[in-house]
Order: sequence, then C-alpha cells, then structure tokens
Amino acid sequence: MLRDESTVGVSMRSECAYSPHPRSVYTAVVLSAAVAFVGCASTEWVTVRDTPRNPLAGTLNLLSPAGPKPTERTQQLLRRYDLLDDFNGDRAALLARLDDIHRREPNREHEYAMAEIAYITATQAEKLHRRRALQFYGTSLIHAYRYLFESERAADDGMMLALNPYDPQFRGASDLYNQSLEGALRLIRQEGEIRPGMARTIVTANNTCSFRVALFSSGWHQADIDRLEFVGDYKIQGLQNHYHTYGLGVPLIAVRKTHDQPDLAEHYYPPNVCFPLTAFLRVERPEQNSTRSPGDFGNTPPAGAATSDPAAPHFVLELYDPLDRQSIEVANRRIPLEADLSTPLAYFLSQPQFREHDISTAGLLHPGDVKKLQGLYMLEPFDSTKMPVVMVHGLWSSPITWMEMYNDLRSDPLVRDHYQFWFYFYPTGQPFWVSATQMREDLAKMRRDIDPARQDAALDEMVLVGHSMGGLISKLQTVESADAFWATVSDHPLADLKADPDTVRALATTFYFRPNPSIRRVITLGTPHRGSPFSNDITRWAGDKLIALPRKMLDSQNQLLAQNRGYFRANAPVDIHTSIDSLSPASPLLPTLLTAQPGPWVTYHNVVGHDPHPGWRKYIVGDGDGVVALTSARLDDAPQLESQIVVSADHMNVHRHPQSILEVRRILFEQLTELQDFPPHDGSQVAQHRVQTPPPASVPK
Repeated sequence: MLRDESTVGVSMRSECAYSPHPRSVYTAVVLSAAVAFVGCASTEWVTVRDTPRNPLAGTLNLLSPAGPKPTERTQQLLRRYDLLDDFNGDRAALLARLDDIHRREPNREHEYAMAEIAYITATQAEKLHRRRALQFYGTSLIHAYRYLFESERAADDGMMLALNPYDPQFRGASDLYNQSLEGALRLIRQEGEIRPGMARTIVTANNTCSFRVALFSSGWHQADIDRLEFVGDYKIQGLQNHYHTYGLGVPLIAVRKTHDQPDLAEHYYPPNVCFPLTAFLRVERPEQNSTRSPGDFGNTPPAGAATSDPAAPHFVLELYDPLDRQSIEVANRRIPLEADLSTPLAYFLSQPQFREHDISTAGLLHPGDVKKLQGLYMLEPFDSTKMPVVMVHGLWSSPITWMEMYNDLRSDPLVRDHYQFWFYFYPTGQPFWVSATQMREDLAKMRRDIDPARQDAALDEMVLVGHSMGGLISKLQTVESADAFWATVSDHPLADLKADPDTVRALATTFYFRPNPSIRRVITLGTPHRGSPFSNDITRWAGDKLIALPRKMLDSQNQLLAQNRGYFRANAPVDIHTSIDSLSPASPLLPTLLTAQPGPWVTYHNVVGHDPHPGWRKYIVGDGDGVVALTSARLDDAPQLESQIVVSADHMNVHRHPQSILEVRRILFEQLTELQDFPPHDGSQVAQHRVQTPPPASVPK
C-alpha cells in the first residue's frame, strides 16, 4: 500500500515476517513486546483455484468423468419433442430444431434449454475448438438473455407466461448468462486485453462478432485500467468476511495503471491498486423481425463496417463499478449486478511487490528508511462529496492492519455512499508525538493538494480511527497545546533556546499546535492513554539497541542537549528516542494529552479491549487486553467523550473484533444523522450548524 518501492521493500502480505537480526537476544525481547502492541499475523490473502468458481459445475456435472449433461428439465423437454437422442449428435442442428419449435410455440422453457445445451457444448469444445466454443458461449448467452428479458415482452401479447422469479430456472438462467459471458470473455482475452473505449472483433468459423466496451464509474476512468482479472480464479483466505452480491454480470478485478502525467490525487494512490468491476453484455436488438437463428452470436459487423442485415443484434460490454451502483436498468426493469467487493482487495494485498520485505518491521527498526513512504494513501478515487475516514495504525504495523474493518465498513451501501477511506502510514520506531507532528503536516498538505480553495465542505467532517499508538497520534490532531506541552520540555521560553533556526522551528511545530478544524470525531481502539507496562526498563533498553534512528537526527539531538545544559527538564521528551520509550507510563506527554483542551467541535469515542484469557501477560498488565490495562485504556469522564464500550478481545484483535467494527459503523451513522442537511452525492453546504473554523496555530516568539 506504499507509493515508493525504491527506498525499501514493501510487504502487504505479512505484517510480521522478520529476518533474524544478528543481535538476536535483543531482537527477541523488543519484538515480543512490539507484537503485543500491533497484533500482526502472517496472511495469504488469496489462492488460485484449481478450477474457476462455477455455480453450474454441480448442476451440469461439468467436472464429472462421464462428462456434462443437461438438467432433468431440459432432458424432459427434449423427450417431449423426441429430440433426446439428438443431444449426442450434431448440437448445432439440435439448437436449430429447437429454435424452429420456439418460433411456432413460444415458451420460456425452450430458451432455457437452448442456453443450457449451448453452454455444455461450449465447455466441451473449449480446449480443442476455440472458435466453436466462443460461438456456442455466445449462443448460450443470447438465449439466457432472452429468457430473462425478451421473452417477458412476448408475454404482453399473451404468447408466453410471464417471468417467474420463484422458478429455480430463473436463477439457472442467470448463472447461464453469467458463466457464458465469462467463458466468452476468457477466450476473447486470449487475443488481447479488454479495455474500456475499445471495440473488439472476433472471427469464428462462420461469423464475425463485434462489440464495444464502455466503463461506468464516477471515479475511475478508462485510462486507469491496466488489465482485468477474473474474480472466479481466486479464493479468499486473508479476510474473514467475503462480500459477494448476486445478480447478473461477471465480477472482475481491475488493476489500475499509474499515469505518466498524474493529477494531484495520483500521489496518494499506491501502485497497482485494484478495484472491483462487473461486466454486463447488453444485447440491443432491433425491432425488425429477423430470419436469423437466435443462436448465432455476433453477426454484428466490426465498428464502422456496413451491414446488409438491419436486424443484426448489437452488443455493448458494459463495465460497472459496484461501489457506485448495485443495479442497472434492462428492458425497463431494475436488475441487480453480480459483484464482489472483497476479492479485488485481497488480490491487491497479495501482489508480488508486497512480499519482498516487511514494511512494518522496517518502520519500527529503521524508521529513517521508510521516511519517503510516510503519508496518506487512498484505495479508492478521491471524492470531494464524501467525508474522509482516516485510519491510523499502531506500533510495528502498517495500514494493512485495517483491512478487516475496511472490508466490512465498505460493504455497507450507506457508508460507502457518504464516506471515503484514507490510510496513514508512518515509521513506528519514532516517538508518537513526532509522528503526530508529521501527520498534522501531511493532512495539511493533502488539503492544499486536492482542495486548495477549501471549497469541499465534506472534507471538514473528517473522522480519525486510531488503533493502539495510532489513537494517541490521532488525538494529538484535535487538542490545543497552549504552553502545556512545552512545559514538559522546559521551564524556559523557547526563545532562549540555543539552536539553529531549523531546530527551533521543528520544536515549535512539535510542541505548539492548534486542533485541526476539519476533524469532527476521533475513535480510539486499544489505545494506551496512560501508557503500557510493556514499555519497561528491559524493552526500552532493547529498543534503544535495535531501533536505528537516523544518525543525523541523533547527532542533532545530542548537540542540542550539549549546547543547552540546564535548559531541559529531566526526562524531557527531547531526550526520548524511540516509540517504546514514549509509551512508558512515565512518559511526560501522556498526562498532558489526557488533560489537553480539545477543539469544541470534536467528539471522542473509545473502544477498550478486555482479554478473558490473557495468560502470562496478566502478570505484567493486570486486567486489560493483555498489553494495555483497563485503567490505561479507559477514558472515564474525559472531556467531550461521547461513547465508550468494552469488547471481549485482546490487543492484537480489538480493532478487528466484530463489535468494534459495528461500533465504528454506528458512529459513522450517528454523524450522518447529525448532519441532516448533508446530501448523498453533493458536497454543498455541509453542516452549517458547525462551529466556525478556528484561526491557524500560532507559535510563541
């Protein structure tokens, strides 16, 4: 999920894979403590199926050694017309005879039988006769399409019974349509990638098939698609919940192409980000009667070519973004789309470029190496009308830790209609207040990049969600520093400090700040508001040995202390080097943060983990989630605390627990309720009842 792979190898597949360090004793100590903070686990997100997923495999015995065969209802129809033996002969002739019968006696059963027979024939011909297979896939697709749509038009004339959605054949016809389209697209893709804006022509034995491709998405554009993969080829393993909706169409994985001349939002997309699409082939049939057999697929000539047959059907392959819409209109009816939101996400997390090294470990032990990767990331197109939900990970972690919650929240139509999800990555080896300062600057930079005029009102309804140390970083975005934070550093004014201007400026931005006026809510999960006993003398000593802070930073810090003897307080934050030090219960900034004055427009929500089986960790932590004690995680009577719940989960899983995810969803719904004048897809005049934006932060001279 990181934009620059040249600096350090990136692993999104396993948060905790770690090569042995020469100082193995130190490594074991500090990493065992860090594991408790982040809750990482090695994950294979997807595996390739031996055979693509196919709901018709069992119905039609597609994998049987005896070979596929029609369903009993289709066999019964063939027996009724004395055509059962013809199934073992010339299938094209059989379909022609059935089509003649259908012309004389219109019946929906005929369309279904022809679709089924053509599909079986296509699967049998696929390995040896590609063109023949493509033709029969098209034949099946058209008959299934007519079963679902065109036959219903004939019902108006009293020629055929209306569509019965309670008939099992209805779902069978939907599966035949979907699988025939997928089979045809797989064969077509063998001759080249399928991309929006193009027209494809496939020549079969006797026919020419032509269609154009159109993309329907509010955020992605046709130039964004590098390639398409089939969802049916993959099985999810790394996500607990798989969000797949049923309808018509073929779920696809679109792999995004990085642009040479990007817009400002391009900087925030990780390389090869994936998004879901659904392919639907629309058959635009002219009103004129045709003498052609309806089983002929693709007699439409290539784009721009003349045709002597005005009754030829026209095909449009429509690619829909299911995050935008879940249904389309066909034949004056609303039709749900078959869609898969989870597999494209899991596929993205399993890409090879994310397997070389572990960015989480690099961020902990070598924070300087991942400095260029720090910042905000988007997995979906920026939408100026949607409110941002920014997810901030904890110690020895990365944005991947949020994928369970992201997958669940995005599955809710109301959430995805009103919110967009951003992820903040930062090197976790540095003290949390340093990361908070950098996040403050990164949020400001993003706003300047994507909304320099500050006209997008939805961006002023931001929600931060922070796990563990990420909760402290998030909360620091919303409080007033006044002089309280500098008082933890020194009794002397900042102006008396002997240092170069850059150092003074850095200290000023770290310890003097104003609450971000665009942040309305902060949700903390498993956050050590009063520190953690896992940050103790042993782990802090080991952390100092292992966490390799940039040499320039350490030299500057040592020089600052040497030039200003007697200026700083004992245990001042400037003398704290690592994140493990900063999370100690004795850390000077934690009590200051607890009592800091929030912006009056901010509300807080807290989720506390309580591990019912803490094991040996109970002897260190006491009652809590195994890493953070209840007394540290709770925020009883805290200013502007709106809700607090306790979930039965350990620290590693508190942000993945179903109750936590439901609580975050409830809070997002609550914000929508409060913003009664917030329109669904229009960013105008958001929440006029909010308090006025405060002035920018000022630093004492």
